[in-house]
Amino acid sequence: MTDNKTLAVDPKLLEILVCPLTKGPLIFDREKSELVSKSAGIAYPIRNGIPIMLVEEARELDIAEGA
Repeated sequence: MTDNKTLAVDPKLLEILVCPLTKGPLIFDREKSELVSKSAGIAYPIRNGIPIMLVEEARELDIAEGA
């Protein structure tokens, strides 16, 4: 079984991916294996190296994370 936290996201992919909700930029959080949309206040999971870009799969950021 592969540990998701050791997987990286291709930097070129990060350049073109945007939040599907706001069309804003995403920030890669390696520790949590997520793509964070600060403008939407949500984080999209990365599973097996694949970003899951569905709003219904995203988690809401808490107040400390959203700042």
